[in-house]
Amino acid sequence: MGYIEKGTKEFLDTNVALFAGGFNTFAILYSTQPILPYLTKEFGISPTMASLSLSVTTITLAVSMLVMGSLSEVWGRKSIMTFSITAASILAILTSFTQGFASLLVIRVLQGIVLAGLPAIAMAYISEEVEKTSLGMAMGLYISGNSIGGMGGRIIIGFLTDAFHWRIALGSIGVIGIAASLLFWLKLPPSRHFEAREFEIGKLLKSMESHLKNPGLLRLYCIGFLLMGGFVSLYNYIGFQLIDPPYSLDPALVSFIFVIYIVGTFSSTWMGRLADNHGHHKVLRYAILLMFAGAATTLNMDLALKVFGIALLTFGFFGGHSIVSSWVGRLASHDRAQASSLYLFFYYAGSSVGGTSAGIFWTNYGWGGVISMITCFLISALFLSTRLSSR
Repeated sequence: MGYIEKGTKEFLDTNVALFAGGFNTFAILYSTQPILPYLTKEFGISPTMASLSLSVTTITLAVSMLVMGSLSEVWGRKSIMTFSITAASILAILTSFTQGFASLLVIRVLQGIVLAGLPAIAMAYISEEVEKTSLGMAMGLYISGNSIGGMGGRIIIGFLTDAFHWRIALGSIGVIGIAASLLFWLKLPPSRHFEAREFEIGKLLKSMESHLKNPGLLRLYCIGFLLMGGFVSLYNYIGFQLIDPPYSLDPALVSFIFVIYIVGTFSSTWMGRLADNHGHHKVLRYAILLMFAGAATTLNMDLALKVFGIALLTFGFFGGHSIVSSWVGRLASHDRAQASSLYLFFYYAGSSVGGTSAGIFWTNYGWGGVISMITCFLISALFLSTRLSSR
């Protein structure tokens, strides 16, 4: 049974399927991010409270991935991933019928639980099925699809909210998700190198413990936490700054700031390939430094420079995420789905902690406060990257 190699039809089908799954997952996961100002107005809540519509989903996603990653070691890969994105799409349609902020949060919690199935397993599927010399490129292409999904979903949400209502926008994302789920099921090749194991909770917990005791993996997990925490903080609150004076931009126009995600489509693949050729440790540090430069540039009041800074930070983030993701797959010697799900647990926990904490900095210190928090996260990530072995 051969591995999937770049240049083959299977490689193309695999990336089309994972693109569809990633688009669905990340369009739904971040569907409330572009409408945070609308939620604050309609429900009479603070920006920090509105950000919970994203944070509760990412934290339940993070916890659920620990379970999904372990279950996939027993039940397999493709079936769980398909169920995950289909159920999340149905729940997305239900969000359009919520009547209060509390009921919206309940459905968003449920979405976090079911959404965990794809990101917890996709990286393990790639690590198992793709030929090793193609792994960096395949992981980069998968993350590129995620960035396009996150970008496209946010733009669709912003456009439909402006044209109709945010409820119609959320429901439409669910309908698109149903179609993406079908494409995923039809295109993804079945697992050929997966070996099922019995469900023994003791052994699963022991293998999870061994991952956490691996110094290299633990540092990678913490870097994922810090990079994602800084990244999501910027995008959560940049909209609030841009709709306020002196910019006073229309919220629908502000949603197009997510077009910048397109640079992540390039950087994740490009930096993934650079890491394969020149070393993960070296390229990762460059990615973090680019995020530093981007965060600092957004402090400039000139709108063009601010947008450039957002693009620079986005470029560095997706490159860094691609490198760390593939590094986890290489470093884990067993139970790769579990190792990947642990990485993503830290990654999305960073989104929840950073995204909500930054609201306090925004309320009390403005945009400078948000950037100060992001800078602290990045300094910590850079320090941890210097402790990683070049091997």
